[in-house]
Amino acid sequence: MAGIAVTELNSQSTEHGTAVRYTPAPGAEPLRLGRPLVVAIDGPSGSGKSSVSKEVARQLRLAYLDTGAMYRAVAWDCLDRDVDLDDGELVEAAARTLDLELSTSPDAERVVVRGADVTDAIREPRISASVSAVATNLGVRDELIRRQRAIIAAHGRRMVVEGRDITTVVARDAEVRLLLTASEEARLRRRGAQLGGTQSVEDLLEQVVARDAKDSAVASFTQAADGVYTVDSSDLDFDQTVDAVLGVVHAALSRPAGA
Repeated sequence: MAGIAVTELNSQSTEHGTAVRYTPAPGAEPLRLGRPLVVAIDGPSGSGKSSVSKEVARQLRLAYLDTGAMYRAVAWDCLDRDVDLDDGELVEAAARTLDLELSTSPDAERVVVRGADVTDAIREPRISASVSAVATNLGVRDELIRRQRAIIAAHGRRMVVEGRDITTVVARDAEVRLLLTASEEARLRRRGAQLGGTQSVEDLLEQVVARDAKDSAVASFTQAADGVYTVDSSDLDFDQTVDAVLGVVHAALSRPAGA
């Protein structure tokens, strides 16, 4: 599905991140103009959630929220301040007091913690190796889910939201809910390419398979819940996966209420 022409894109910083306003070309109004459109996307590591979700947000002219970046930001903050990740209460306290600025534009990734730009730092292997200790802390999840729902509301419920429990917890009332998955082989290959081939097979297994096993104790993202569509991208390239997701969006919105 081809993208729709856009004549103007304006961004404005707010306390919730970067608000995005698109001015469409004549005859190319955004889908469901003036009405809520939350696209909730779950999936395991390496399934392509982030890159696909960004492109879907661009084509639908919606804001974008990477909830995983929020957990990574908490992990970075704890490590930077020498907070013991094994101390659940301290980690929860860090999440509740976290000074976080997060871009919600699919074209401008930016994560700022306590005034420091950590956009690249939160993707480092040491954060990937530590983030499960944060993501499995129920107090942290409660706080970040509260923030995520506030961000969705602040954007008029017009947003693509991706993560690990988005369809079942964060945005279970989303207009479109889908699980983006792929085979373990495909996910390991993609994550390795994403990291530029710098990681060993053992490191990739830890970052993809082992992390998913840990996080699945507190979040459901491996099996589609009732009413959630599934897109398996194992044999699809990037453009084909984006098209498949956009196809789900249109199918879900055209389905009769209660069907």
